[in-house]
Amino acid sequence: MSTTPATHEPARPVDGAVREPLTQTTYDELREIAARYPQPRSGLLPMLHLVQSVQGMVTPEGIEACADVLGISAAEVSGVATFYTMYKRRPMGTHHVGVCTNTLCAVMGGDAIFERLKDHLGVGNDETTEDGAITLEHVECNAACDYAPVVMVNWEFMDDQTPESAVQLVDDLRAGREVRSTRGPRLCTWREAERVLAGFPDDRADEGPSAGEASLRGLRIARERGWSAPSAPGGSAGDAAVEAARGAEGAPEAEHTRQEAAVEQSPTDVQHEDNPGNEGGDAK
Repeated sequence: MSTTPATHEPARPVDGAVREPLTQTTYDELREIAARYPQPRSGLLPMLHLVQSVQGMVTPEGIEACADVLGISAAEVSGVATFYTMYKRRPMGTHHVGVCTNTLCAVMGGDAIFERLKDHLGVGNDETTEDGAITLEHVECNAACDYAPVVMVNWEFMDDQTPESAVQLVDDLRAGREVRSTRGPRLCTWREAERVLAGFPDDRADEGPSAGEASLRGLRIARERGWSAPSAPGGSAGDAAVEAARGAEGAPEAEHTRQEAAVEQSPTDVQHEDNPGNEGGDAK
């Protein structure tokens, strides 16, 4: 099968929007993604994200392109694209606003936020505003329960939201103002985020903290109360480093040092009862 893109006029989908055809550059990047993996078809997920970054959705052309590059059928690609909810079969807005309505966020106000945004934007679930700026969707758990209720914009966190703050958020996005995640990073567009998910960094990874106060609260309480996890059987290099840094036995600073080392210790250094030799843990 050929991996050279056909030359044709931009397709006009049912929604009336014109989408640019995939260029040779996109085909080259699809092949680049496939080459990252021992089995090229393992690259299908990021390849579909790349298609979305270019065409704003998973198009029939994008499905065929992925199939051509990987040497698999379009049906196999389509089966993946229709299985995962992050792959969209309808045109997306400039920004994707996902409101968590799973249990904790819902009871903390997520349902109210979602209803307010539907009324304010004049759209329903998984619909896009007339100006093409916002696609609104209720999403399942965002894995940020300690900041409930949570809204995500192009997969960046907006923590501790209220109906009022969510309305201000979408108004700022529609007005083209710079908006930052509550954790620091500047918000990009949905297509730009899709390109990052395809494995092409945007140099914003270091903007903002890696963990916030709510996520670290348990560690702080453990330090205050002198709690610690039991040592792994046989000890480890991490344990030796802790002992060397402890200083006087029982000193508060020593306990803090030990806790920090425990957090920084690689998971592959920890021996588990069901895998005492850490078989398959370190690939060196």
